[in-house]
Amino acid sequence: MASGCGCGGGSGGGGCGSSAKAAPVVDVEPAGAVQFEPAQVGTAAEDETPQLIASSEQEWPIISVNGVSISPQAMAQELQYHPADSREEAVYQAARALVIRELLQQRIAELGLALQVGAGENEEEAATRLLLEREVQVPQCDEATCLRYYESNRARFHSAPLLAVRHILLECAPDDAEARSLTHVQAELLLERLDQFPGSFAELALKYSACPSKEQGGSLGQISKGQTVPELERQLFTLPAGLASKPLESRYGWHVISIDQRIEGQALPYEAVATAIRTQLQQGVWQKALVQYLQTLIGAADIRGIHLQGADSPLVQ
Repeated sequence: MASGCGCGGGSGGGGCGSSAKAAPVVDVEPAGAVQFEPAQVGTAAEDETPQLIASSEQEWPIISVNGVSISPQAMAQELQYHPADSREEAVYQAARALVIRELLQQRIAELGLALQVGAGENEEEAATRLLLEREVQVPQCDEATCLRYYESNRARFHSAPLLAVRHILLECAPDDAEARSLTHVQAELLLERLDQFPGSFAELALKYSACPSKEQGGSLGQISKGQTVPELERQLFTLPAGLASKPLESRYGWHVISIDQRIEGQALPYEAVATAIRTQLQQGVWQKALVQYLQTLIGAADIRGIHLQGADSPLVQ
């Protein structure tokens, strides 16, 4: 079976490996209720419910920022970066992003910032970075704040438990109900055999397992959280040491499991997590300050065709 069989392991551990995925990029957005004004010429009645976008896919909201129009072509190009449940919502998100971008570009031009392009940046990215460094002032999290957070969240700061695991994977397709049922019966029979002959695990793994770990007697080495698929992990880490009393199911099939060793996680001292706590808290403060800065720009601008929550003055304390 291919290395994505979900039985754990990685570059630093046992098992047959898994494919790593890049972390998503967080998109910080202004808070508050938002909606499009009607995408049409003329003035709507005050009690009329605004429409998000026109019904035709060829029509776009008419939006401007301090007299600068956001073109339909720009919205169409931006749309690909904003997947949503409906076209209406996707168009709104694309338009909002373009409005914020235009506000930042206008502020950069107003200040006449001198560009200092860093590695991996284009001129627009460099200018935006310089603008935010200059205008978004973020208070630093002090030691007392970090320590209070640690004391209030002690349960979160533990080393991950480790399991030394062997398994026999009986593979079957996730959408084949009949095969799943038959494979489950086979897994139960293997458990009965292991109850009678505990020393036969390696032999049975070599004969029946669909995982490459069968060449090592089914051993996956030491498994920590995050090294196997979620549905299997949730079951694995509830098991005591020894042969599991029933097969465990995953998208890949049924697993006959033996927990050869279980090492519980230990509470981590403040000194071991202080840097991570400070980074996390500082990121939260930065995101709040950025949202409030954008709201300040919105509040000071003449924005037509889309409603965004703005503020008349900076809110960061």
